[in-house]
Amino acid sequence: MPRDIQDLSRAELEAWCAASGEPRFRSAQILAWVHRRGATSFDAMSSLSRALRARLGAEFAIGRLEPAHVAAASDGTRKMLFRLPGERPAAIESVLIPQLDRPDGARDRLTLCISSQAGCGMGCAFCATARMNLIRNLAPAEIVGQVRAGRALAAPRAVTNIVFMGMGEPLANYDAVTTAIEILTAEWGYAVSPRRITVSTVGLLPAIGRLVAETRVNLAVSLTATTDAQRARLMPINRRWPLAALLDACRALPLPRRKRITFEYVLLAGENDGDADARRLVGLLHGLRSKVNLIPFNPFPGAGFRPSPRERIERFQAILREHGLNATVRESRGQDIQAACGQLAVARAAA
Repeated sequence: MPRDIQDLSRAELEAWCAASGEPRFRSAQILAWVHRRGATSFDAMSSLSRALRARLGAEFAIGRLEPAHVAAASDGTRKMLFRLPGERPAAIESVLIPQLDRPDGARDRLTLCISSQAGCGMGCAFCATARMNLIRNLAPAEIVGQVRAGRALAAPRAVTNIVFMGMGEPLANYDAVTTAIEILTAEWGYAVSPRRITVSTVGLLPAIGRLVAETRVNLAVSLTATTDAQRARLMPINRRWPLAALLDACRALPLPRRKRITFEYVLLAGENDGDADARRLVGLLHGLRSKVNLIPFNPFPGAGFRPSPRERIERFQAILREHGLNATVRESRGQDIQAACGQLAVARAAA
């Protein structure tokens, strides 16, 4: 089966062009046809020679990811289900999240939450995707394809932000994710500003350092606990890289000026939402250029956790702010279609 040309980075396509006797700059032309102009066949690439178009058609394909189903929530959130073919067929989900009405009446923010893996192998206790276990990594074409499909579904509105916060651990699929980021940010690709892209991780070291050094996207780290015993129970990755190692690595990151790390903290009633937890979090983040995103737990069948009451969330946030931390609460969207943070899960049978 021909390889999807959307899986290639520019460097890989440049190498192919050189081996085919073509100048390297042809790679940017080909990629612009595929990504920026949306060509569905190589024959449509009229600025290329017939011979080159024939070689491309013989060696590559141009895939298109189309949602098999779209679910709409009462708050305007829409969840897309994709069925992926291949040696290990799989199903994944992506979510379009509109911003809540602002005081000025504007609704100009539309975030697309995309997946990087089918399932997830990180085992976080509060996440429905973890119950699927890891089925397989996504290829760059499958990652970028979610963005193309999301843009089409959102039209005529524009997708303003892209977050790698769907299914999977992005840094466990590092090469495919960074190739997708290159395609999304390149002028010959989707021309999305890196400032509009955020990659969330449970804390895979040293891949965090590579991401910051090799891309200009935003980094979000899922913390969710303030002691090693607590975090290891909720997030097994902590047994390999405990809190001290994770936070030391974050402190050592060569962050550009004015850039901060977002620490995500899922609030679980009676588990990690007490005043003492908030004060320990203040101590852990002391001296770090950071902001805290407090995430109310979104229930799913068999979760075994309860959401923190609103007054507890506000108290937790107040303690952080009293000590100088920038702390916001991420309002849950799409709960009625199981599209909120931590709720994405597709049965293997769906593939």
